[in-house]
Amino acid sequence: MCGRLNVTDDPLVVGLLARLGIDIQSQPIKPNRFVRAASPIQIVREQEGKRVLQTATWWLLLEPSEKGFKPSRYTSFNTRYDKLNVPRSAGYHPYRKSRCIIPARGFGETEFEYKGKKKVPKYYHDMVAKDCAIAFAGLCRDYICKDTGEVTTGCSVITLPPHPKLKDIHTKASPMMLPQDITMDDWLDAGNEDVEMFAHLLEPNIRHDLETFQIDKPSSHNSVGKAFTIHSD
Repeated sequence: MCGRLNVTDDPLVVGLLARLGIDIQSQPIKPNRFVRAASPIQIVREQEGKRVLQTATWWLLLEPSEKGFKPSRYTSFNTRYDKLNVPRSAGYHPYRKSRCIIPARGFGETEFEYKGKKKVPKYYHDMVAKDCAIAFAGLCRDYICKDTGEVTTGCSVITLPPHPKLKDIHTKASPMMLPQDITMDDWLDAGNEDVEMFAHLLEPNIRHDLETFQIDKPSSHNSVGKAFTIHSD
């Protein structure tokens, strides 16, 4: 996954948040069609037994700066599935103690190629879930400023091996989407450290039909060619 999310405040995203116990009147959605890595994004997490929708930096590892915290030099907007159970990895403790859900309408992928020694974008695709929102499996981590006590949160999306249905779109990885059932409650349970119950989720799975279209580039977002559907598994 290449670090691009589409967040809307349409009824489908609102419905997902309602299912998660979020009151958008008191915790409103901040829509953004093009959320890029290291940008602010909203996550759902459990704190002191209550579900909250909060803003986090889409980068799990943060480091001190003059204005609080900033993204670390170590890339961490995604956390690989095969690092979740490696004790010294960045995602090990958050996987057990601070999981979150990142609600979105869709996501984007960029496929790269090499021209000589230079890595350049080959093409861009955007995907929007049909008739639903997507609950991306995320991790989060809090950072406390020693001087002010202010808390800044970093987060990441868990990525899985590449999915065969996405082979013509992105060959490196696929995002982890949660089934929208009791799994989401188990995932958000801050006291649940039994990660073995999530082991079966660490295989690539497209859980929703995805309306897919190639675009010229994310900033201008002009469609290239005809849209098509990638069907759920």
